[in-house]
Amino acid sequence: MSQALSGKDGVSEATRQLVVKTAKEMGYRYERKRSSASRATARRVGLIASEITFSLQPFFGEMFLSIEREAHRHGISLLIQSVTPAARDGLVLSPFIADRQVDGLLILSHISTAYINKVLEQGIPTVLIDHHDPLNDADAVLTNNRFGAYRAVRHLLELGHRDIGIIGNVRRSPSYQERWEGYLLAMREHGLEPPKAHQLIETAEEETAIDQALGSLDKRPSAWFCMNDGYAYYVCSSLKKLGFRIPLDVSVSGFDNSHFSQMSDPKITTTHIDRDLFARVAVEQLLRRLERPDDARLEVLLPTTLIVRESTGPWNGGN
Repeated sequence: MSQALSGKDGVSEATRQLVVKTAKEMGYRYERKRSSASRATARRVGLIASEITFSLQPFFGEMFLSIEREAHRHGISLLIQSVTPAARDGLVLSPFIADRQVDGLLILSHISTAYINKVLEQGIPTVLIDHHDPLNDADAVLTNNRFGAYRAVRHLLELGHRDIGIIGNVRRSPSYQERWEGYLLAMREHGLEPPKAHQLIETAEEETAIDQALGSLDKRPSAWFCMNDGYAYYVCSSLKKLGFRIPLDVSVSGFDNSHFSQMSDPKITTTHIDRDLFARVAVEQLLRRLERPDDARLEVLLPTTLIVRESTGPWNGGN
């Protein structure tokens, strides 16, 4: 009887149910022990992100698929909801959060500090993925953006480039702010203070905007560090329209190792982020939080890898 009651293997489900029924009728009290896997199977987890995040297929689309696979591996039922700008600004929660239909939450990238805090007020264990904020008291799994950007810019410096520009939009995400900081760290370590005109840090990720930004420069850098591969792709396209050869005249480095970096001609040097590792660490941290809800908040910083491709080369001395 104890084998059937404890849930061990070797007993058919029909037999187990019969034994449990008989035990209850006899007044036998027991507590069935459940493995971590069986506990995970019973859980429902919500995944939310802004509409724009879900639309960014090259990076977050792949991240979502990695999370979905990892949840499935743990037997977790995943409920997904995008957050519209109206819901974000009005602090309107997804129904499965407001009605507490989930045991835990994953928040993918930035929505808004106020919205995330509204979610956290519901008391559901939550892990932030690729986003953190000093005002959001939650576990977070993050890319080491500063060091990743630092290594990318250092690669350009080691190729002899000293006039290195940066392009992106730091207002879009704290990750981009951190990449800008990594860029500055590498430049200043080499005694270089890049001119403001070459720090295009509030530029939209659009072909027209990037064409205009690069076309308006009086003096152009010999290399560009781009805050993601989409920017790098458009920068390469824009430079070629202006008559520059890549990397003979100008080097370009991106970030994320998305499909943009491999679509480009030449293929773009970039910084790789392991999406599968992100998903695995995030789901495992949420499971730990569900088991130990009172543990101190944890931020996990994941490493990046520089992938050198054909878009970066030695400085040609201005020739």
